[in-house]
Amino acid sequence: MNKRILIGLLSVYLSGCSYQGAGNLTEPKLPTLTANEVIANAADEEWRVVNRQNILKISLPTGAAYVELNSQLAPKHTSNIKKLAREGFYKNTSVYRFVEGFVAQGGDSSGKKLIKTAEKTLPAEFYLTTNEPLLITELEGDGYAAVTGFLNGFAVAQNAVHTQTWQVHCNGVFAMARDNDINSASTEFFVTIGQGPRYLDKNITVFGRVLEGMEHFNRLKRVATANEVFNPIADIHVLADVKNDRSTFKVLKTDSSAFKRLITARQNRSEPWFIKKYNYVDVCGMPIPTKRSS
Repeated sequence: MNKRILIGLLSVYLSGCSYQGAGNLTEPKLPTLTANEVIANAADEEWRVVNRQNILKISLPTGAAYVELNSQLAPKHTSNIKKLAREGFYKNTSVYRFVEGFVAQGGDSSGKKLIKTAEKTLPAEFYLTTNEPLLITELEGDGYAAVTGFLNGFAVAQNAVHTQTWQVHCNGVFAMARDNDINSASTEFFVTIGQGPRYLDKNITVFGRVLEGMEHFNRLKRVATANEVFNPIADIHVLADVKNDRSTFKVLKTDSSAFKRLITARQNRSEPWFIKKYNYVDVCGMPIPTKRSS
């Protein structure tokens, strides 16, 4: 159906690098390697092969986008969208809503397509609650959350005691739209484009990010053409089911030493072009290195 998106404690558990505020008067110690050099020098064991069972291949007019699903933080949404893909629900649907610099939203714009095996609606999975603090590679908090950082290759945030964890709205996240009822998410997904709309955090279930092919969302039409389907989606598949596509992706482990060095390199850019060093990077300003291995 056509839906619209709505408008340190416990420091013993910290696993990230230390932080100094942008107003710190001491001159920051510059990293010895640039961000690109850190990535190039990361050891093989510091990369994680993404499970093909957990990747969606979205076939758009200009090419395919590959999305890793976040099964740890949103298991019900992950399972259900794979059921929708496998029953062919998204075949010949479209990205029917495009808001410049904000979102591309897709699915069945008619709201009439039959759901065969998947759930028709899903309970909200805005955040994961754990009895014990959940370790992440941590940054300083921001105006939207007490704690921000990274978990299993996704940018996340937490409450002050690390017992609520959610994926945040950075550029390229994959989420499910809903109506006013928080448990009304169904089939309509969206991908954020442009600067991350963090004010949507904990209002929407975010359960993935684009690994490759973000350019195909950015190339979508802004205005419909008469007598043509607006931004058609040929189909969405679970990548493991696509026999003629052996694409394999690796993501730098966000709890690895290399990633923590990368945070330091991004906080204070050592490249000669940079004059001002801020000794800070926000959670959406930390690209998570991803590469093809085949």
